[in-house]
Amino acid sequence: MASKDYYKILGVSKDASDDEIKHAYRRLSKKWHPDINKAPDAEAKFKEINEAYETLSDPQKRANYDQYGSADGAAGAGGFGGGAGGFGNFDGGGFGFDDIFSQFFGGRQQNADPSAPQQGRDLQYQMTLEFKEAIFGKKTVIKYNREAQCKTCGGTGAKPGTSPVTCSRCGGRGFIVTETNTPLGRMQSRQTCPVCHGTGKEIKEKCPTCGGRGRVDERHELEVNVPAGIDDGQQMRLQGQGEAGVNGGPYGDLYIIFRVKPSKDFTRDGSTIYTDEQISFARAALGGKIKVKTVHGDVELKIPAGTQTGTSFRLKGKGAPHLRGNGNGDERVTVNVTTPKTLNKEQKIALEAFAKASGESLGGKGGSNFFDKVKDAFDKK
Repeated sequence: MASKDYYKILGVSKDASDDEIKHAYRRLSKKWHPDINKAPDAEAKFKEINEAYETLSDPQKRANYDQYGSADGAAGAGGFGGGAGGFGNFDGGGFGFDDIFSQFFGGRQQNADPSAPQQGRDLQYQMTLEFKEAIFGKKTVIKYNREAQCKTCGGTGAKPGTSPVTCSRCGGRGFIVTETNTPLGRMQSRQTCPVCHGTGKEIKEKCPTCGGRGRVDERHELEVNVPAGIDDGQQMRLQGQGEAGVNGGPYGDLYIIFRVKPSKDFTRDGSTIYTDEQISFARAALGGKIKVKTVHGDVELKIPAGTQTGTSFRLKGKGAPHLRGNGNGDERVTVNVTTPKTLNKEQKIALEAFAKASGESLGGKGGSNFFDKVKDAFDKK
């Protein structure tokens, strides 16, 4: 074994970094794995690559190899670790055989400390708002179900006065190693510890409140300040209002998703609000002032003489508040000229006089539909 050039096998230089060695190993092991590569020498090549990586990925073995030509140092035992004919079990934090299968089958071997604090799950809550509530914001109280830290045991899962102990089955690792004989040799695999269920801790006396979970189901109540100007589909993050963490980890977050009901008077695009107003022929022709609805209350709008149907006017600052800025957006008012369906005697006389003054003849074809001509005249101006 000592005569083998491990650096050459992995295709790296003698001063290669740990990342370069790991990258080379991943590339070559996938290329030469016997389940993928059907070449006659694939199995031997794969073992050789693992042998090289097991040595060069371990700082002490690499130092021994560089100095003595053997991973075992001066003793010179050498050889391919992990049991007779086996592929080895790289528990030293390196990229091992389990990692190869994680890439092939979509998993990922977890080597993290199972007793390390872990943040709790994030939650979602959907809140429905009236149109004006979204414009002006509001303060409200919401209720939702979540897992909270058990107050009796403080999240440890153990009966008060006791503490969890290191799992006797897995020794605190959170997993157990099983060995299976295969045509390729003895294979090692990891499984979640059936005693501690991956936590690395064993609870001898469980908390009477949570039954050893460290968490309890609760109906959580929370006061929420809905910001003015929130829009349909937007969300707000409330830190630490999700579910309880594990092993003393922090709570997850709560994401509130807003749904805004439509308004019968207004539509909205961001901070701009849109509305329509109906005006008469006389108002469109002669001009004047009309009352217009806004979310901030009614205001007066000046209509210039000769205004055409479909004309849009801007009311500055009468829109929705800018969610991430100061002030409000605008309101856009579109006026439409209304054509009355019936006329009283005075209105008819007035319009006939208007037609005569305009040189319009009421006789001939279509004379009985004079009002449509007046409408067309306004629409085309």
